Amino acid sequence: MTTPSTVHIPVLPEEVIDSMQPAPGHIVVDGTLGGAGHTLRLLAKVGESGRVIAFDRDPGPVEEASEKIDDPRLTLIHANYADIPEHLHALGIDHVDSILLDLGLSSDQLEDRDRGFSYQSDGTLDLRFNPLAGEAAWKLVNRLSEKHLADLIYQFGEERLSRRIARKIVAARQDAPIRTSIELAQLVRRCVPRSKNHSIDPATRTFQALRIAVNEELKWLSVAMERLPKVLAVGGRISVISFHSLEDRIVKHSLAQPAMNAGFDLKVLTRKPIMASPEELDSNPRSRSAKMRVAERVA
Repeated sequence: MTTPSTVHIPVLPEEVIDSMQPAPGHIVVDGTLGGAGHTLRLLAKVGESGRVIAFDRDPGPVEEASEKIDDPRLTLIHANYADIPEHLHALGIDHVDSILLDLGLSSDQLEDRDRGFSYQSDGTLDLRFNPLAGEAAWKLVNRLSEKHLADLIYQFGEERLSRRIARKIVAARQDAPIRTSIELAQLVRRCVPRSKNHSIDPATRTFQALRIAVNEELKWLSVAMERLPKVLAVGGRISVISFHSLEDRIVKHSLAQPAMNAGFDLKVLTRKPIMASPEELDSNPRSRSAKMRVAERVA
């Protein structure tokens, strides 16, 4: 087996294994393949008779892993994690022993200048997980009305200066369309003052909002959280790592109150979300926002 070439460091690696409890013979789903860091750790735990099925909306990680990882126990699928039940059914699998969703943006995506995820990128402001589907963020930025932009940035980015940002965007695009990530980031920085002793870029919330919008992230997360527990075996576990309050709110509510008349119940195993240790924060600063919640399906 060859490890995929990646700059991504998986968050909460030990905590993921502890929470999912993969064992020899288990069938495990990684709903967000990314750099395959979690996937490879899960493969190491399921033994020769086990199986890992990994999904990603981005075709890049799937192609990379298929070229680098030669393991009959691993199945790679380019698909939205909300569609996992259909793909398991097609594989003849009714129930799995554990499911992982890591909702974070991978470092590999940030490093790809052509995708526009980095605020410093002079590449196109795209922000789509699947570059073959949907509308690129630069089109959205140049198409929406000032009010619609402001509402979007406020709702999905929780940015209190959303109206000021939207006004600046509309004024700037009258001269020329906003096409690159660095153009938008510089514009937002002129609207949002950087907080003292705060390392977060002022453009963070606006980029988050646009990324959520073009990928319909909250919609698909809500759908997945309703559907995925149904394919867990009794005693099976679902672990979800979120990176901002909007995601965490959906995960917390969904695990605590499964869909009505679903025919099963979930036992929440994390009264408070699991977060990175001080040691992990030192080695991987991106883990500072990670929050993992875990639940187990009960009869």
